[in-house]
Amino acid sequence: MERSLFSAVVANTPLVSIDLVVRNPSGEVLLGLRTNRPAQGTWFVPGGRIRKDEAIRDAFMRLTEVELGRAIPQAEWQFLGVYEHFYPDNFSGDGFSTHYVVLGYEIRLDIDVASLPKEQHSDYRWWGVDEMLASDEVHLHSKWYLRGSGVSRLKVQASRLKVQGSRLKAQGSRLKAQGSRL
Repeated sequence: MERSLFSAVVANTPLVSIDLVVRNPSGEVLLGLRTNRPAQGTWFVPGGRIRKDEAIRDAFMRLTEVELGRAIPQAEWQFLGVYEHFYPDNFSGDGFSTHYVVLGYEIRLDIDVASLPKEQHSDYRWWGVDEMLASDEVHLHSKWYLRGSGVSRLKVQASRLKVQGSRLKAQGSRLKAQGSRL
């Protein structure tokens, strides 16, 4: 999809995605350091968007191949629940927010992090659950998967308020800029 059309989609509709909570035999969680917006510069679980006309089972095969280096069928994953992620920015920068409806899944795998693809994440590492939950470097949305399944209304509301605050701040900046030109 061309960039301008994708921008219009992100600005006006939620995206549907799959997040992959990968645990090693010791129970640690695989996180990657995100290179792209949204959530750029934070540690996040692997995952990605489901494409138009792509069956969920096919999205699993594609996403696990791209994110983990090998295709793993959906049947091998445990469904955690449906989550909503709200971000004040988007893949192209600021200006409009990003809203994801996320299907969270978990699996136990023994993966060598050195062999993982570097397209979406500049680095990978295994995190202990307590360390992950305590770290400010780990994105809040990744922590949600370890705090119970499904959408939490309070978490979603807090995330929405943060996005609304960012929008108001951006509007204020634009109005201030317009005022200074007058």
